[in-house]
Amino acid sequence: MTPTLRPPTEGRTIAVVGDVYRFLVTGEDTNGKYAMWEAIVPPGGGPPPHVHSREEEGFYVLEGAITFTVNGERMVATAGMFANMPVGTPHSFKNESDLPAKMLISVAPAGLEKMFFEVGVPVEPGTTTAAPPTKGEIEKLLAVAPKYGIEIRLPKH
Repeated sequence: MTPTLRPPTEGRTIAVVGDVYRFLVTGEDTNGKYAMWEAIVPPGGGPPPHVHSREEEGFYVLEGAITFTVNGERMVATAGMFANMPVGTPHSFKNESDLPAKMLISVAPAGLEKMFFEVGVPVEPGTTTAAPPTKGEIEKLLAVAPKYGIEIRLPKH
C-alpha cells in the first residue's frame, strides 16, 4: 500500500440523501482496515436511526453542532467532540441547527463506503451543499442498506 496524502480540494465527493461526503481514504487505500470521510450535514440533514452489524463508526465534529440519538438518548455534540458507535448500537445523527455542520466519520473495518458509492450522486470536489433527498434516493438507500449489514429503523407510522 502507498501512503495517501489528500489535499482539501481532492477526494471522491458524493451527495448522499442531502449530505455531502468527501472520501479521504477508503478500504482500497487501507487494505480494508478502515475508511474515513468528511461529512457536511446541512440543517435538517442526517440519516434515520440505524444499526451497523459489521463496523465500528466514529464521529469527530469539526464545525457546528450535531444531535446524536443513541439507544433513544439525545446528546448535542459541538466542535471538538468525538463519538464512537460500537457494532450493534442503534444510533442516528441530525443537524438540528440552522447552520451547516462538518465532521469526520470513520468506519473500521472498511466497506461501508461502497454503500455510499452505490447510492450517492457524484458531485464536484469542493461542493458543500446537496439537493434535498428525493423519494427515489431514500428508497434506493433503504433497498441497498441490508446488503451492507445496515438495519435502518424507520419510525412507525
